[in-house]
Amino acid sequence: MKEVLNKIVVIGLGAGDLEQLPLGIYRLLKESKHIYLRTKEHPVIKELEQEGLSFASFDETYEKHDTFEAVYEEITRELFHLAEKDSIVYAVPGHPLVAERTVQLLLEREEAQGIKIEISGGQSFLDPLFQAVKMDPIEGFQLLDGTSLHRDEIEIRQHVIIGQVYDTFIASEVKLTLMEKLPDDYEVYIVTAAGSKQEKVTKVLLYELDREVTLNNLTSVYVPPLSDETILYKDFSKLRQIIAALRGPNGCPWDKEQTHQSLKKYLIEECYELIEAINEEDIDHMIEELGDVLLQIMLHAQIGEDEGYFSISEVIESISDKMIRRHPHVFGDVQAETADDVVKNWQEIKREEKGEETTTSLLDKVSKNLPSTLRAYELQKSAAKVGFDWEHVEDAWLKVKEELLEFEQEMKSNDQEALIKEFGDILFALINIARFLKINPEEALLSTNQKFKRRFSYVEERVKETGKEFSEFTLMELDHFWNEAKSKGF
Repeated sequence: MKEVLNKIVVIGLGAGDLEQLPLGIYRLLKESKHIYLRTKEHPVIKELEQEGLSFASFDETYEKHDTFEAVYEEITRELFHLAEKDSIVYAVPGHPLVAERTVQLLLEREEAQGIKIEISGGQSFLDPLFQAVKMDPIEGFQLLDGTSLHRDEIEIRQHVIIGQVYDTFIASEVKLTLMEKLPDDYEVYIVTAAGSKQEKVTKVLLYELDREVTLNNLTSVYVPPLSDETILYKDFSKLRQIIAALRGPNGCPWDKEQTHQSLKKYLIEECYELIEAINEEDIDHMIEELGDVLLQIMLHAQIGEDEGYFSISEVIESISDKMIRRHPHVFGDVQAETADDVVKNWQEIKREEKGEETTTSLLDKVSKNLPSTLRAYELQKSAAKVGFDWEHVEDAWLKVKEELLEFEQEMKSNDQEALIKEFGDILFALINIARFLKINPEEALLSTNQKFKRRFSYVEERVKETGKEFSEFTLMELDHFWNEAKSKGF
């Protein structure tokens, strides 16, 4: 470690004008030779310059980079370089330890650089901002960085203060992020130079946030806690509360009676309805059906919590942990260039996790609870992994023809048991063709079922238009209606 010779004294210029500057900080500025500012855009600087003080600033550094992180990195490097020659004073807006990334970088690298970092205080913008918007922080508040704001960090049930809203671009990014959680016309406040003579508090609708011309280095955005509970409907925590209430003492009798077993059929139904919405490419329907599937998951999780076995938090933790473990090419240093590489890695990791023994049958891993078409598909896929498979799809197609001939022969015998067996063989062989061609048989059959329903509904409408009964039409006439439906894209 280098011997500590020089130091960087970091001071805060406060949130407003010279009257807010502590006497100790004022004296230090008056007595110091080498003073460097993160930015000169601060009311105190103009007043100090009038008193004859001179400063160097890093304002030009902001013009050299596309990201704030790059700006802060360069400022940090330059400060350490300057301090190698002599001790310096580094002045930042507000308090050095409140929303000042460069100060955090200096502290992180202090020991490695061999330069002492000394924090000499200053007044943060928080106290005057609390006063400006008349809020009590004991009610709970968040202080967030406008230059790196993320939707999931925002707790809209608390007071939210977003600092470092320097310009229109940042204001626009803040606006768009907030609009993911709040209505476009939600009232927010733009607070500039809080506590100073230039203090300005402007109430605007959220969608107007980036149209305010007074945005500058001393600007923050204040978002009051919501009072309309319906805004929370898009929050996961609110959904969790709703489900808990439904199964609570004063909840819904039907929801309270449900068990894991009783809900199984609903989960299956909702999954198929979601697949139907996906096939129809109906976005609104997809939103609704995804919500219905999520409802089933939440009910199962709430039952688990009510019975003391598990909660939705453990479900989320489990899948988050699994996704990170099984995607080392994303969260680690493993390479996976193609989707096939990803599947191979996934299976290897899964095998290691479960400690599978070589004596275990590959087919034992295929769930017995899958629909028969999907189970056949998965059984074939598992067998194919060890080479038990046709080399070409044409060979598999010959097997289909063979099974069709065998079925045709059994039809002559009128042996019901043999017919069932041979019909099953046909389906199994056809599913093998689907696997070769990467067609999900369950999806294919579902699509055909839906198509049949649409076309038959059209036939029903045409019959109804005639005022006749179905029995009055020949099959050829009904087939004509069917072909009409087909030509119309039903």
